[in-house]
Amino acid sequence: MIRYRDLSSSTQKDINMVYRSTERGATLIVVLLFLVLIMLAGAIAVRQSTTDLKMATSDQINTVLLQSADSANQKLEVMVNGSANSSGYRDVTSATGALGHFLLFEENKINEFIYCFNPRTQSYLTNSATVRAPAGGYVDGLNSGVCDYTDAADYTSARQAVMTQMSITVTPPSPNAKPFESVVLGKEIENRTSKKYQFDIRPTSSLPAYSEPKSGSDKCFEQTSISSNVAAGKKSLNGCLLAANTPSKTLYEQADVENLSSSTKCYPFGRGTLNPLCVLATTP
Repeated sequence: MIRYRDLSSSTQKDINMVYRSTERGATLIVVLLFLVLIMLAGAIAVRQSTTDLKMATSDQINTVLLQSADSANQKLEVMVNGSANSSGYRDVTSATGALGHFLLFEENKINEFIYCFNPRTQSYLTNSATVRAPAGGYVDGLNSGVCDYTDAADYTSARQAVMTQMSITVTPPSPNAKPFESVVLGKEIENRTSKKYQFDIRPTSSLPAYSEPKSGSDKCFEQTSISSNVAAGKKSLNGCLLAANTPSKTLYEQADVENLSSSTKCYPFGRGTLNPLCVLATTP
């Protein structure tokens, strides 16, 4: 005898409820996975945008510092390469000038001439400079050229953002130098004006607003830029700025300075008139 079992409607409902619960659990897991993926994509996008912002800021800082340091070099080049009658040339090559300090006094060739670059003022004379001896200390008490980050007048502009300090020294003699390489052609060796000088010029620009240029109790701008002159237990200017986390950039340039002989043509090969510059002035 065969018996048939009839499923009641209540049993069918229970089976349907089990299927629906399983479907709802799978949907929840899929939604959670999508949420996790969206959160990861958002976090990556935020991190990437932060990195891009830091790179753009770093590039802008680098450009500003480079332009400031280069402008200090250009200012010095314009004065040296300008007319001998210009005030800038006379100032920078005079006995109190940044280059004349070395050109006119042989004993000064071991010194470091430091001044805070400010395009609005004449800050390349000894009365506004610091002259440092290799062993430390200041020559003749001259210590007015170190940049002071608390003084608005020492910044390169009224925005008080960038500060540039110049360091000028005579290039140390090289063992590979050619004989008479430091003598100007056409000049007597004994003549003081016959010597050709090569200078090491180091402008250092920084942004004190980002971080105080100070390492411990040492103010960075008071340190020498010459690594061989750094005292024991001290840092160079660049090393101090690096330790202080102050954004900075230093350019290095070698410049040759020499006296050039000039001549005046009196008679153009026997033709024409005598050049008035060749005639001595007479008094009545």
